[in-house]
This record gives sequence, C-alpha cells and structure tokens, in this order.
Amino acid sequence: MNHNDTNTNKEVYDDDIIIKDCIFCKIIRNEIPSVKIYEDNETLGFLDINPNSRGHILIIPKMHFENIYSLPVETWCHMNIKAQKIAVALKHALSADGMNIVMNNESTAGQLIFHAHIHVIPRYNDHTENKYTYIADEMEEVAKEIKEVL
Repeated sequence: MNHNDTNTNKEVYDDDIIIKDCIFCKIIRNEIPSVKIYEDNETLGFLDINPNSRGHILIIPKMHFENIYSLPVETWCHMNIKAQKIAVALKHALSADGMNIVMNNESTAGQLIFHAHIHVIPRYNDHTENKYTYIADEMEEVAKEIKEVL
C-alpha cells in the first residue's frame, strides 16, 4: 500500500495499514471510546458522535484506506453489505421513515476524516434538522435497540 498522500494523519502505525494519528484507527485499536453497533474481521460500525439524526452510524474498514479511490473493491462491497444490514436494523429498531447511505470522498465533497467510511443516516418525518444531540446514556440505549434486531 502506497502512503504518499499529504494528509496529516498518514504516519504508518504498523504493517496492518493502520495509521497512528487517524481517529478511526484509534477507535479500531480501542484507544478512543465508541459505541459499537457491529463488528467483524473487516469492518466496524459505531454511532457517530456528531450525528445528523438519532442512530446515525459510521461503517469503516478495519484497515486504513483514505477514501473510495484507494479502497479495494472487495472491502467496498463488504462495507455496503453491512450498510444494508444496518439500515434494515435501523428501520425496524428506531422506526426510521427513510435512510441516507452516503460516502464523502475528499475535502471538496465534505470528507472530514481521511479514513474511508460510509454514513448510514436514519431519517424521521418529525426531525427535519440536520443535526442531533444525544442526552446522557441515550447512545447506549440506541445501540442496545439496534443490536437487538441485528
């Protein structure tokens, strides 16, 4: 894997293509807490701490790839299979009225963390704002509701 990009989170952490200063790689290594929803050998799904709506989940590959341009097609496919599975769980667990599944690639497209990730964003008819704030312990309760139907 070639890491010639100019982003600041590019220092290689180890041979598994995990980057030292990448916030998502730190979540994978359990150096930063997260509310995990789903995990397998290739991917991790967790609640976004700056959500657009209640239940907004990020799905990331466990190996560091900056965006869709460097992401192997097999990993991309695996992430999308998990996105669908999580979207169905969100629909049932949280009674979502709709769903956005989005991937931002590069700064111009709104990518803020340069580790490939898919946003699975439930939408609700009664919540029209594009931001949501969890109250104390709500993230853990939301996670429990989602995991019960996964």
